[in-house]
Amino acid sequence: MPPDDITRLLANVADGREAVDLLLPAVYTELRHRAEGLLFGRDRGGANPTSFVHEAYLKLVDQTRASYKSRLHFLAVAALAMRRLLVDRARHDRAQKRGGGAVRESVDCSTLGVGPAATDPIDLDAALTKLAATEPRAAELVQLRFFGGLTMDEAAQHLGVSTPTAERDWRFARAWLYRELAP
Repeated sequence: MPPDDITRLLANVADGREAVDLLLPAVYTELRHRAEGLLFGRDRGGANPTSFVHEAYLKLVDQTRASYKSRLHFLAVAALAMRRLLVDRARHDRAQKRGGGAVRESVDCSTLGVGPAATDPIDLDAALTKLAATEPRAAELVQLRFFGGLTMDEAAQHLGVSTPTAERDWRFARAWLYRELAP
């Protein structure tokens, strides 16, 4: 579905169920692809990408105040929702007495090249929060690209910066995260 059609559907989400029902098939593939890339533990009995996307999607469209300006805006909010969902699940697993037998989830950071491929979502979230304290744009760029699956051009457009500026921020953020997350 063309991005303009998705933007139109997003504008109508608050107007009723029909727009919500049309929106899921339009963005499902993008969100599921991103979830497959994030969920490192899925082959070891971890989270199922399909259920993960459904849970994230429900959080996105169940917001009564939701008003998305464009497909990029929706994907940026989806990136934050996926980050929070991964961290919430990891915290829940840690809260279980002695792990509760649950498989500990990890995210695949190999695409970032910032430390071990299997990284605990809580550790990644803490590192991104720390990065955001000094370099908020770089931290948001990582969130957009890693959790939201946006391209460099899309992330730069969403952030309101040039692509070369986003690329510099990306190189900095990757190096910073590598130092922070490396064993």
